[in-house]
Amino acid sequence: MHFKRTYIFVIGLVLLSSFAVIQSSDMTNPIQLLTTQTDYNVGYPVVLEFTASEGEKPLLYCSNSYGSTLVSAKAKNDTLQYVIPYNMTKKIGVVNWIVLDKNKSAAGQFNIDPKAEVATMETYIGPPSIEAGGTDYTMLVVIPTDSLDNPVPTNTKVDAKFQFLNSEEKDAIFTKNLISYKNIYSKKESGRMLVSSESLGVNSKEFTINVWAAIPTDFKIMAKRPHNYADGNQVTTFNTSVIKDKQNNVVSDGTFVTFFITNGSGNILKTTGTTIEGIAYAKIIHPDFKDNWSIKAYVDGMAESDTITLNYQSVIEDFEVAFANKNREILVGPLQSFMKQMIPDGLHVKLLIYKDNLLVDTITKTAFNGYVTFNLKPAIYKNGSYNFSIETAGIHKTFNNKKLW
Repeated sequence: MHFKRTYIFVIGLVLLSSFAVIQSSDMTNPIQLLTTQTDYNVGYPVVLEFTASEGEKPLLYCSNSYGSTLVSAKAKNDTLQYVIPYNMTKKIGVVNWIVLDKNKSAAGQFNIDPKAEVATMETYIGPPSIEAGGTDYTMLVVIPTDSLDNPVPTNTKVDAKFQFLNSEEKDAIFTKNLISYKNIYSKKESGRMLVSSESLGVNSKEFTINVWAAIPTDFKIMAKRPHNYADGNQVTTFNTSVIKDKQNNVVSDGTFVTFFITNGSGNILKTTGTTIEGIAYAKIIHPDFKDNWSIKAYVDGMAESDTITLNYQSVIEDFEVAFANKNREILVGPLQSFMKQMIPDGLHVKLLIYKDNLLVDTITKTAFNGYVTFNLKPAIYKNGSYNFSIETAGIHKTFNNKKLW
């Protein structure tokens, strides 16, 4: 019995020692990183070297912001070497790695640093138009990149250059968070600004910024006309003074100006024009009756003019009316203007027809060679007594109890 217990004890010791050997075998010779370098220049080869472990060649898992990959090992001089793929070394940033042995015994990271060189200049600028006066601005954004399209190192110098009117300026800005930028404020004057940039001997293309005049200030208006008669034929021309902003810059061509005309009856007429070299012109036909006009112009929501007045004299003091052909033919004229000349063609003459004090019809015709003729057809206007009112050039004449037969 004692011998049996001794035998079992010996067998147990053998098993325990075997388990310890196995455990010791598992924990011995872990894979360790031999490479001490952690920073590499972009585009250059990267090789990570590890200790070998009893003939094993585990895969190396690598990951960066562009993706992940597995790298196979190459045994060399009792070490394992992993050559990082070029597509990972040509992009700057952090690369994380893990050795995929059964214990994942090694992990770490290394950095791909940008080159201190510039191959291209990505340049953006906007808005392309700003307002003069020193408060509005456009932003210049410059992204210098190397030959592998990576942004250059932080604090790389970029020279921003500006040309405006007779001045040239250059400001140094530095890259940060992959870009460099600068706010370019307008000057008091309007004009065209040229912008470019340079970094490490490489220049960008030229950009153009239009500096337009600011909001216009109040202005004056004038009127020009061939005469002051209300002939309904000639044209009155309105124009503004040179419209400028508060910095004395002439407003941009095409600025829209509206002229509002209030006549003697309180009705409002309107004509418009756009500026050329700061001056806007607009035209309107003379009234065809005596009238007084009050004119004021606006650049909508921004500026307004003073108010001017124009008086128009009547060109017709009186006119004759003749009835013929059973009073069904009414001849108005001659219609003579201010020099006793026949009124220009196109003057409106209105005939109002009343029966039993009720308006029956209104007929409007235009003068031709100084006369207007109205013919009242029997099929429309039955026999009987009518009242007639004739209006032209602001003059009214009434004829009562005219009998048609």
